[in-house]
Amino acid sequence: MVAIARAVVIRDGIPDSRYLAPASEFPPLADLPIEGHGTLIARQWVVTAAHAVHEHHPDRVTINGKPRAVAGTVIHPGFEGVPTPAVMAGDAAPLMRELRGMLDIALLQLVAPVEDTQPAELYRANDEVGKRVTLYGKGATGTGASGEEPTSPHRGLLRRAYNRVSSAERQWLTYVFDCSSQAPLLEGVIGSGDSGGPVLIDANGSQKLAGITSWRSWRGDLKDIRRGVCGQRFYCSRVSHYADWIDHVVMR
Repeated sequence: MVAIARAVVIRDGIPDSRYLAPASEFPPLADLPIEGHGTLIARQWVVTAAHAVHEHHPDRVTINGKPRAVAGTVIHPGFEGVPTPAVMAGDAAPLMRELRGMLDIALLQLVAPVEDTQPAELYRANDEVGKRVTLYGKGATGTGASGEEPTSPHRGLLRRAYNRVSSAERQWLTYVFDCSSQAPLLEGVIGSGDSGGPVLIDANGSQKLAGITSWRSWRGDLKDIRRGVCGQRFYCSRVSHYADWIDHVVMR
């Protein structure tokens, strides 16, 4: 039996239906082909994670239910690729060090401006710590008690969850799957297939893009990794860190 992906890993004991979100809730969400996301930030530009597009540059994305042709991909010049195969097995510590060194951001230029969807604004302030964030994704699902369901597809229904920024340092924002009574009621974290998706902060009544979904941490042997379990830390490319680079590319 194939599991139906409802996306985003949620708290145990809370009905799935409370996490489901209509596409109209965040129209700037962009779907990459097959899996992964981005966010429309200007009429002709989508921002996403570099690791999601550096090998297979997408020829299209879907925004507001419509396919949009991609003219080109601009990878951040500091992105050196995904971690080397030598650190992809055994103790997780070397892999975690390589991931922390990534500059994981890219921009997709669209062939034609998007006129039917308002782009998301960038969150440019450096005061992210402690703020509640909203996450969107269509990737793998599960609960914090057991992690992602192994058979969960990486492209399914749109879900929305909340969390809180625990740290903001250099190029990374982080949040933790707390699973405690102190966490937001509809707390959740991203699942496999949600790379490049939006992490939003509410500012003056509008949702602004503060982070771009990138990776999650693990301690111990990589063969024992559990994705999306309580206590796990999640890393997002910090938009305020990259705002000048984004402006330079978009406005050149």
